[in-house]
Amino acid sequence: MKRTILFSALALSTLAGAASAATPAETAILDRYAPNIDVAALTDAQVSTLLNITSSSDSEGTQRALIQHFVN
Repeated sequence: MKRTILFSALALSTLAGAASAATPAETAILDRYAPNIDVAALTDAQVSTLLNITSSSDSEGTQRALIQHFVN
C-alpha cells in the first residue's frame, strides 16, 4: 500500500508543473509531519498526495517517514 501511494505520488508529480496554492490549513498539516517543507514549491498534485498520506490508516511514524521521503 505504501509503495502504491508513493509511486502514484511520483507519477502525479511528474505530470504537474505549476506551483501549489495550498491553504494555510493544508500547510499547517504538512508542517506537522515535515517542518522544513516548502509547501509553496509543491504542485497541487504533490500537496494532494501528501495530504492523502496524512489521512491514511498508517501509523503517524510511517506517515511522517513517507512524507519526508517524498519531499527529500
